[in-house]
Amino acid sequence: MKIALCQINPIIGDFDYNTDLILNATERAKRLGCNLAVFPELCLLGYPPKDLLEKPAFIRENLDHLEKIATRIKGIHVVCGYVDQNPEHTGKPLVNSVALMADSRIQGKGGKRLLPTYDVFDETRYFEPAKKSLLFDLADKRVGVTICEDIWNVGDIEGIPLYPLDPVSGLSTRGIDILINISSSPYTLNKRLVRQNILSSLSLRYKIPTLYCNQVGGNDDLLFDGASMVVDRRGKLVLLGKEFESDLLVWDSEEEYEELRQPPLPEEASILKGLVIGTRDYVRKCGFQEVLVGLSGGIDSSLVAVIAERAVGAQNVTGVSMPSQYTSQISREDSRLLAERLNIKFVEIPITDIFDCYNRGLAEIFRGFEPDVTEENIQARIRGNILMALSNKFGALVLSTGNKSELAMGYCTLYGDLTGGLAVISDVPKTVCYRLARYVNKDKEIIPERVLIRPPSAELKPDQKD
Repeated sequence: MKIALCQINPIIGDFDYNTDLILNATERAKRLGCNLAVFPELCLLGYPPKDLLEKPAFIRENLDHLEKIATRIKGIHVVCGYVDQNPEHTGKPLVNSVALMADSRIQGKGGKRLLPTYDVFDETRYFEPAKKSLLFDLADKRVGVTICEDIWNVGDIEGIPLYPLDPVSGLSTRGIDILINISSSPYTLNKRLVRQNILSSLSLRYKIPTLYCNQVGGNDDLLFDGASMVVDRRGKLVLLGKEFESDLLVWDSEEEYEELRQPPLPEEASILKGLVIGTRDYVRKCGFQEVLVGLSGGIDSSLVAVIAERAVGAQNVTGVSMPSQYTSQISREDSRLLAERLNIKFVEIPITDIFDCYNRGLAEIFRGFEPDVTEENIQARIRGNILMALSNKFGALVLSTGNKSELAMGYCTLYGDLTGGLAVISDVPKTVCYRLARYVNKDKEIIPERVLIRPPSAELKPDQKD
């Protein structure tokens, strides 16, 4: 039996778009001679749908599109994630579900039995645990299907399960030959190896191949890296999907595979790819084409500009330099040089006169007070206002440039450098920003070297250092 793992990038709530993704990938799998096409968790809706799940019309549309997909499925079986209504009269109204479709109809259903409530997950808010997993026979094989968390019953401490229920063990007692897990598992650094270890452990324990199909792409504040994979009954990785790209893997149950000894991407490469696709998807899925980046001549704005150029193309990026009387000539030069190297649009809007107007307007009420952080924050807020004015006028999305270290310490200005529609590097510590910048420059200097070796400064007063 040949199974296609269809690693797609859905848009939350765009049922027509997601339906087309599913049908197009199904047709491709059929042309490749596959018996079964497998899609990620909740792929019909996009993950995470959050409070859209509380709208009855949203649930009905999801069910209508599932039926529409089913009528188009011929000559192949399809496993697809969706949301179903809870058939019971108690508990939450919905179940995180999976459907088996073939011959123009839905032939079987199952659901997610373990619901995570840690980290970014809040699934018990919406879902009732499913009573059963999907189980079916195809081409002389018995296939069990679990959903994401159903295989994560491993605990943070070795040997202590997170849940009293083990869906994989339950399926094993019913004699499965193949275990499938459909997921929308968010990216964190080195998570691919964590997933691989879980799959290997399951394959060795139950002596079956395990197939893992994950969502890819950015949806708001979550990144999904894809990296779908197949682990054989020996616990060896034999197939691996692309990271941060749509992909389609084909596994043949009758074929013997060599172990795939593919090292993970360097951490810098993995993080950078994630930031690029996350930025691209946020911009595109929100309906924007162009972005704005305030360029200070420092490490953070330089890195965000590089990410923006890779995400949406140089023609769609404008770098905005807003120097004051405290901005060094080096910072102005490096901002312009970076823009030239990236081939992005560049504008310079000095703020000295605007800042002087503020100071004159506030002189009377501030009489007797020495200049302090107040005046520094005014400069940051002037810059934020300018960026938002450009955004309003030209319909471009502002990308803010604060890093995780600054945000964690509160070293930022409300309505100032926090201004923006997407905080691109807000989960990237300052030390990692330097690592990423060095990685960007590994083959060719793009970010000026002075940016990497100068002591960082907000340049909001004379001789200031961060």
